[in-house]
Parts: sequence; structure tokens; C-alpha cells
Amino acid sequence: MPHTLTGNPRPIPVLVYHQIDEAPPKGRPFRSLYVSPGAFSRQMKLLKLLGYTGLSMSDLQPYLRGERTGKVVGITFDDGYLNNLIHALPVLARHGFSSTCYAVSGLVGQTNRWDESIGIAQTPLMDAAQMRQWVAGGQEIGSHTRTHVKLPDMDDAAALAEIAIGKTELQTMLDKPVRHFCYPYGHFQPRHVDMAMDQDFQTATTTQRSRCRAGTNMLQIPRVPIVRSTSLPLFWLKIASAYEDRRQR
Repeated sequence: MPHTLTGNPRPIPVLVYHQIDEAPPKGRPFRSLYVSPGAFSRQMKLLKLLGYTGLSMSDLQPYLRGERTGKVVGITFDDGYLNNLIHALPVLARHGFSSTCYAVSGLVGQTNRWDESIGIAQTPLMDAAQMRQWVAGGQEIGSHTRTHVKLPDMDDAAALAEIAIGKTELQTMLDKPVRHFCYPYGHFQPRHVDMAMDQDFQTATTTQRSRCRAGTNMLQIPRVPIVRSTSLPLFWLKIASAYEDRRQR
């Protein structure tokens, strides 16, 4: 069965965040993946002032399929950090925005252990009750595999287990369907796209840089990275111009 393609008549940016918190001290790796609570608040306020609505992947689907049109932006968070609940949820709720947070089912309530070997600070991840609080606040949980693995490094059976069990464990915790997936590290091969389709995921997001354009595979959706150094003028360029489209690999 062919993968579903998007039919949106205008490019749609799908933003990707990681941690919404103050960055660790200089010299620590991947400080860029922290966006301060103040910066995040200003970015969401700018979206609202410009007439955009921030949407989860479920809420974004009618726009991706071309069934609805409007000024919309997808908002996603990778990994399921507790600081997303603490700092991002109140801002999203204030503006009436929804978003999707991709959680790692086997590490729920623990820390980002997949980063420990490269010196990234260990940060709490949401536990099951906190994820339910996130959902009760109008947001969505997607799957980021069971243990945040590099899928191309695994054999097919192990990769499929990571994708399938990651989904079922989250569904059990939330007592809700989990319909959206994100490839850890952005690493995947065509066989992993087929696995995501076989698990009935409706969308899967990547780290490929671009706004989502008509004809994009719904299981290979590119995103727009928002990082610590993203100023408000650059934020506007990323969502409203071809700035990110030119960076597509």
C-alpha cells in the first residue's frame, strides 16, 4: 500500500523543540537543545500575534491532507521531558494551542539515559501520571520508540519491537490510542517507514529540515528546529519564508 502523501496547498512548518528550560553551564554538550521558558513564551506569543494556530499532529492532519486551510503551525517536543509539562503547557494553554510530545515508553519517569554516555545532563522525563496531565491539558503524546535507539543499527526484529512495543506501552499508560511516531535521532531507512505504516501510525516525523510541502510522505515529515540561539526574527523567517526549505537534505 503506498504511503499517504500530504496535500496541503501552502507549506506548513512543524516545529521541533526538546527541552524548555534554562541551558546548563557553558561547555556542556548540546546546550542548543534548550529553549528558555521566556524565549518559548515569546515565540508562542508571536505566533498568536501573527494569526497562527499551533497544533498537535492529530489536529494538524486535516491541514496536511488539504482538507482545511489556514495559518497553522505544528508544534512537537521530542523525548518527553518533565520541563515541557512545567514550562510549555501553561503557555500553550494560554494561547489555545495544542502540541505533540514524543515519549520514550521504556524510560517514562526516568531520565534521558540514551544521552548519558556523551555527557549530556540527565533530566527528568514525565512519568505516566504527568503524561496524563499533559493530555488532560489539551496536548498529545506520540511515540519515540521504547528505549530511544538508532533504528538502522538494529536488525529488523529488534527495530520492529522498539516501534511496536513503544506504541503499545504508551497506549496502556494513557488508555488512549497513540497515532503519531518520531524516529529517534532522525535516523531511519525505508524499512522503518514500512514498519511505522504497519503499526498504523498516521504520521512520523524526522529531523530533515524543511516546512511540510504538498506531496510529502506523511511518514517522513520534515520539521523546523527551534534551538537556544533562535532569535524572534529568525523564528519568523523559519515559519513564514523558505529559510528552512533551502536547508532540506
